[in-house]
Amino acid sequence: MATQHAGGKRLLSWLQLVCVILAAGGAIAGAPTEDLDYTIDQISIAEGGRDWYFMQCRGAAVPGDPPRVMVIAQKTFRTVTHDYRDLFQIETSDLGRTWTEPKRIESLHRVRRPDGFEVVIGDLTPQWHAKTGTVLGTGITFNFAGGKKQYRPRERVAYSVYDPKAGTWSGLNLMEMPPRDHQGEPLLEPGSSCCQWCELPDGDILLPLRYRRPGDKRAHTSTVALCGFDGKTLRYKRHGTELSLLRKRGLGEPSIAHFKGRFFVTLRNDDGGWVTRGTDGIHFEPIREWKFDDGKTLGSYNTQQHWVAHSDGLFLVYTRKGAGNDHIFRHRAPLFIARVDPEKLCVIRRTERVLVPENGACLGNFGVTEVSPSETWVTVGESLPRRSKRLKEGPRPRVIIARIRWSKPNRMVSSATSNGPPEGIQAL
Repeated sequence: MATQHAGGKRLLSWLQLVCVILAAGGAIAGAPTEDLDYTIDQISIAEGGRDWYFMQCRGAAVPGDPPRVMVIAQKTFRTVTHDYRDLFQIETSDLGRTWTEPKRIESLHRVRRPDGFEVVIGDLTPQWHAKTGTVLGTGITFNFAGGKKQYRPRERVAYSVYDPKAGTWSGLNLMEMPPRDHQGEPLLEPGSSCCQWCELPDGDILLPLRYRRPGDKRAHTSTVALCGFDGKTLRYKRHGTELSLLRKRGLGEPSIAHFKGRFFVTLRNDDGGWVTRGTDGIHFEPIREWKFDDGKTLGSYNTQQHWVAHSDGLFLVYTRKGAGNDHIFRHRAPLFIARVDPEKLCVIRRTERVLVPENGACLGNFGVTEVSPSETWVTVGESLPRRSKRLKEGPRPRVIIARIRWSKPNRMVSSATSNGPPEGIQAL
């Protein structure tokens, strides 16, 4: 009996030691460490009007000391769904202390084509492209006839290029796509709506996009395309795994991030958010529904999610149900941020924080900007429903920036003057 008792004590001590090791940083289990902290503050940089607001507000940082940060915002009216008009640029050169007035981008205004359609680039995501020293904005064409948006069959992958030296944007450009996908199906209505993309060391980019197959009705398939970019022309090379979900509108608005040698993609579906990962940037595992680490569904649905990537932690920004927000359209406020467990592919509930509080407006269309090793900004425009009390009582819909200030430098942003590809990333 004594021997058995001693053996039991030895076994218990080993178990206790394992528990201590796991609790001390999760190295064995692969769990995220908790030594990265951050603070959040919000600033308002512009306002809309009573019958219009700024939508799809996303930023890009031009390296410098300090960096010059521009926010691109699209004037949007409440007359019809997605009534996107001209794009405006708002800038700061002192890390947000002062801002310019919104200035219309003349080369990207909504124009009427000879066939009678009005066309404008929309869902624009501008990001710094280190290899060429330009800002590349990717998106989709929005097409209007008779004042109403025409969804099919005119949507295309659209882009525009900003030259920091000249201070000008190119006009609307279209990226050529192959006629068929890997299944031999016609590749219809491609677009890169609201998609974070990733630059590789050789200047190529990984561009998430979505398209439709003829038999899938409105259900979209998403993929990541490897594209060449020389500072003027965006050129498709190839694409990888075709991610499908034949549920309502399928998978759209994919965004990609690189973290510790792997690539992660988050995707939108009408019923919920989905996620996958891979090692080369174009081939990915089967998709999984976004969940908390306790196994419960995240509750983010029918809107986009985006990544905040730090060298010491991967984060997701999202909206969700269950936050006392049933009065908000599609529960699109408040805007949350939480840490992601990259091994289990889930959101760690205890790390969730409010990034932008709910104030009666939707916050579902936003962007992420790496400003410096010490700061990441999330930009969002408030949209107010037609029946909102704020339309009469105020305040007017705002463009808001949530500034994330890191406790440790983000090594994925090399310096304030040289914002290159993420640490550890490889060319394809």
